[in-house]
Amino acid sequence: MSISHATTADELWKLPNTGVRLELVRGELRSMSPAGSEHGSIIAEITGSLQPFVKSHQLGKVFGAETGFKLSTDPDTVRAPDVAFIRRERIPKTGLPKAFWPGAPDLAIEVVSPNDTVEEVDEKVADWFKAGALAVWIVKPKTQTVTVFSAPNVVVVLTGDDEIDGGELLPGFRYRVSDVFAP
Repeated sequence: MSISHATTADELWKLPNTGVRLELVRGELRSMSPAGSEHGSIIAEITGSLQPFVKSHQLGKVFGAETGFKLSTDPDTVRAPDVAFIRRERIPKTGLPKAFWPGAPDLAIEVVSPNDTVEEVDEKVADWFKAGALAVWIVKPKTQTVTVFSAPNVVVVLTGDDEIDGGELLPGFRYRVSDVFAP
């Protein structure tokens, strides 16, 4: 009889880069298929709007899709949102950690892939908030909507000419939903 063990964040960190993006969910490795061009374009659009705003207002740091956030321990969970933001006051004076960020970002942005299930997206939202995220944006290319969670049960669905409002987390940031999906 063989006994398997849960993978740890340290083991995930030490894995060789095989070109396959991995997340660790409660000790279980999950591979993530490469994103399609629409998915990648939406991530670039969001990052291209958010990054200069955050930098010019010295609000903190924006992180790309390859960044792992260690959300829980024993069993370990390491998630990688498509875009993330961490407030300036949470950035260590000594600089960013080389390994996974300990804890959740303040804002996690997930762009739904065609093969993502509703259950998987709901699980990610729950994991982000349980680990301390202050907001989660779920971007849905199929419906061209952005669902903004300012708490696990405080949800607003935005479409078309609606604007994403950065609120207290990103004061002054406003971005029209239709611009996220512009061809």
